[in-house]
Parts: sequence; C-alpha cells; structure tokens
Amino acid sequence: MSDGPVPRPPPSGLHSRRRLRWAWWLLAYASLGLGLAGVLVPGLPTVPFVLLSAYAAARGSQRLHRRLLAHRQFGPMIRDWQAHGAVGRRAKVLALTSMGACAAILFATAPRTWMAATGTGVMALVALWLWHRPEPPPR
Repeated sequence: MSDGPVPRPPPSGLHSRRRLRWAWWLLAYASLGLGLAGVLVPGLPTVPFVLLSAYAAARGSQRLHRRLLAHRQFGPMIRDWQAHGAVGRRAKVLALTSMGACAAILFATAPRTWMAATGTGVMALVALWLWHRPEPPPR
C-alpha cells in the first residue's frame, strides 16, 4: 500500500527545459564568442550572433541574459529586436557595407566566378531582408 500521495512529476515542458538548459547555455556563450570575434574579423557578422546569444541566454542563463540587456552597446539592439523585430539604420548600413566589401573580395579572390556569385547572391538576399526590417521607434 501507499504511505501517502505520490508526488506529481513536473509538467513536461518545464522538465525538458531544465534538461536542455546546458545546451542553451552553451549556445549562448558560443554565439556571444562568435559575435565578439565579429567585431574584429571582417566578414564575420556581430549582430546576428549577439541576438542568437540573447535568445539562447533567455533560456539557459538568466545571468548572461541580464548582462546582455544591460550592456551599453548590445542592450538597446537586443531590446529593439525583442520588442519590435527592429534593426537600427546604422546597423543596417554597416551590415550592407560589410557585405558589399565581402562581395568585392569574393569576386577578386574566388577561383570560380560562380562561387563568388553564389556567396554574393546569399548576401544580397540577407541584405534585402535586413533592409526591410522595421527601424526602432525614437527613444
């Protein structure tokens, strides 16, 4: 016979979130590392990796998520994305300028034209999508 009520297992969503917390934590820090490397390495984007880091940190590391939101440069960008899906004009211009420079480098150095054209085509699609993102409301 039973000595009392059987404890109920936590809801499946909560249990699976706790189980995968380490993976979100790892993704958050890896993405942040790539984003920070993108500040120094031409052609490696910063913004998408920082946004991915904030997304993963919200699920795996509340401490990192709070630090990202409080960061002087990354915080406003992350809050604008979370609240409005918005990207600032300056970030758009910098991204498009970087993509243009990378396309020029691709065409100058690629062994085959189709390789440079493929990379440039992908960048053009990303640039088109990015340019059509809304801009954040004035502060």
